[in-house]
Amino acid sequence: MAASADTITDDGNHTVELTLLDNEESAANGGSAAASSEEITPLLTQIERPKINIFSVSRSRRKPRELVIKAPETEISPVSQFMLWAWSGSRYSGLLCMALSSVIYFVMEVLSENFTAQSIPLFETAFVRCTVTLILSYIWLRRIGLPIFGATHPRKLLLLRSLVGYLSLLSFIYCIQRIPFSLAILLSFTTPIMASIMARIFLHEKLKITEIGGLACSFSGMLFIFQQMLTTQGGLQKTEEANNSSFGGSNHIYAALIGFFSSITGGISYCLIKAAAKATDQPVVTVLSFAILASPAAGICTFAFEEFVLPSFNSLSLMLALGILSFLAEVFLAHGLQLEKINKAANVMFMEAALSQLWGIGTSSIAPSLGRLVGCILILISVSFTMFFGPEKENE
Repeated sequence: MAASADTITDDGNHTVELTLLDNEESAANGGSAAASSEEITPLLTQIERPKINIFSVSRSRRKPRELVIKAPETEISPVSQFMLWAWSGSRYSGLLCMALSSVIYFVMEVLSENFTAQSIPLFETAFVRCTVTLILSYIWLRRIGLPIFGATHPRKLLLLRSLVGYLSLLSFIYCIQRIPFSLAILLSFTTPIMASIMARIFLHEKLKITEIGGLACSFSGMLFIFQQMLTTQGGLQKTEEANNSSFGGSNHIYAALIGFFSSITGGISYCLIKAAAKATDQPVVTVLSFAILASPAAGICTFAFEEFVLPSFNSLSLMLALGILSFLAEVFLAHGLQLEKINKAANVMFMEAALSQLWGIGTSSIAPSLGRLVGCILILISVSFTMFFGPEKENE
């Protein structure tokens, strides 16, 4: 392209000159053309690169966020995740806490049956468990920075819970020492029914037909389970033999009435646990209040009514382990009662009896029978119905 020059003059005052060069001249001159190309090329690349960098930056911003969220999940074990979910106060937390409490009580029963090395009096066993519960409750509340005795206004509830709870424990120990074991256990499992009745009276909780049917189904399963035990394991035979003595039959009747009284006070105690846990907003406070009274009282009863037995190392280790499990079971029980209606939570407690029977049948320590299997099936159906269909509405 040839060089050309045009000159434009405006009234003789300003002159504008336009010069065009062809490619050869621009390559020969090199300086200005290279400079202009160098100036133009970065401008074009800068216009294109931001379009790519914008999307690349947006993608890189999402990845760190996902890593931040997923990293803690990989560090927490599935068991810890389940425990946190069960404790978190979700819709199923109350029933799950009751189920965990029943499972822990079942584990305690298995340990006490399989690893007992020597016979320890009941009051001495209760003293060790209550003492371990007292220490662990105190440490728990200190670690989370809460006052030991809670707020001022619910202290009457905590005192009543301690008195009624220990009265129920004292009555049950007296009952289990004087009537057949199977009958005493059957009487103790009337506590969930008494708790539902007392919740209707004191807490004004409504009892639905489905909830009444669930409790009736579970207790019917208990009757199926213990029917054969009462008739063949010596329950009724011992009662008949006791009737032949002068006051044996009346002693059994009095002991059974005291066992029934233990169930009534146990039901009232559950209502007080729920009320106190809601008032203090901390279920461990109710556990501590009971242990403060029960530990010294059980120690006094140990030396007053029974002969103290020095436990061996294995027996003491087992008692301490059972004390730790008892503390966990009571904490889950108090938290479950705090979150859920008592009649629903009480029905889940029957799960312990079904698990105990199934374990005995599986380990051949209990002879399988149709009655036991029917009873276990009734309890599991009732508990499953409560677990899956119970928490449809918000927790009250």
